[in-house]
Amino acid sequence: MRARYGVPLGITAVGAAGLAYAVGFEVRSFRLRRITVPVLPRGMRPLRVLQVSDIHMVSGQRKKQRWLRSLAGLRPDFVVNTGDNLSDPEGVPEVLDALGPLMEFPGAYVFGSNDYYGPKLRNPARYLMEKASGRHGLNGNAPAVGAIHNPWTELRDAFDAAGWVGLSNTRGRLKLEDIEIALTGLDDPHIKRDRYAEVAGGPESGADLSLAVVHAPYLRVLDAFTADRYPLILAGHTHGGQLCIPFYGALVTNCDLDTRRVKGLSEHHAGGHTSYLHVSAGCGTNRYTPVRFACPPEATLLTLTPQAP
Repeated sequence: MRARYGVPLGITAVGAAGLAYAVGFEVRSFRLRRITVPVLPRGMRPLRVLQVSDIHMVSGQRKKQRWLRSLAGLRPDFVVNTGDNLSDPEGVPEVLDALGPLMEFPGAYVFGSNDYYGPKLRNPARYLMEKASGRHGLNGNAPAVGAIHNPWTELRDAFDAAGWVGLSNTRGRLKLEDIEIALTGLDDPHIKRDRYAEVAGGPESGADLSLAVVHAPYLRVLDAFTADRYPLILAGHTHGGQLCIPFYGALVTNCDLDTRRVKGLSEHHAGGHTSYLHVSAGCGTNRYTPVRFACPPEATLLTLTPQAP
């Protein structure tokens, strides 16, 4: 009896323990990632950029709210929000409460699909099938039917009132004392709202630094930004794979980006040029899959430094 059932029972126990850890601990084990990116002109002082992404706020997530509020203690030079703030149509007040202290700093934002539409219950295996077929979001799949519309205009109005710069298929600027940052952003490529032709042309003259911002890091967008010579692209969306295999990594990215670059800093090459790409693993999950494994929720403090001589 022991020989026949001991191994299956052991596997079941390990699986149950892993699920309990993923649901009960890791999904609330918020981390701050710190990285340095050498993209500034020589002689310019370092800049500290806080990137928050994929909050996916659900009413009642008090620990997440407290953690996000605490990030204001980092005193960044500016904040970039790369979208998917909501996973609950009732979550707008809690998003604004959580981000309130950060909205005291200069900032910019783009939206993701979950800012516009509420999530649906979904078989996680579909992400693997979409990866195999090369179809993700509305990029090859049929349009969503019966989608829940989130009150995204309330977020937009509050961000704008705080002075944050909206970057949905447009350009904007941030003034930091004697430094001027030019930003170019796109609406979410995951649901085909990106319109690169409206912002094409590369970095603006007269700015001390130009950055590119988008929610989902689809290759068509990364190629365009890189060919236009943006030194740094900020994105989110991937959740870092969300459910990863220890010592192996992510299985999916939920877009056409390779899993090797599912989170963190990497390089992207296109048109004979190279850009740095930073993909945030984000700090939330779809409300129907509140699980993370080997991929803790995060925000990132990027310290931008001068390029090497």
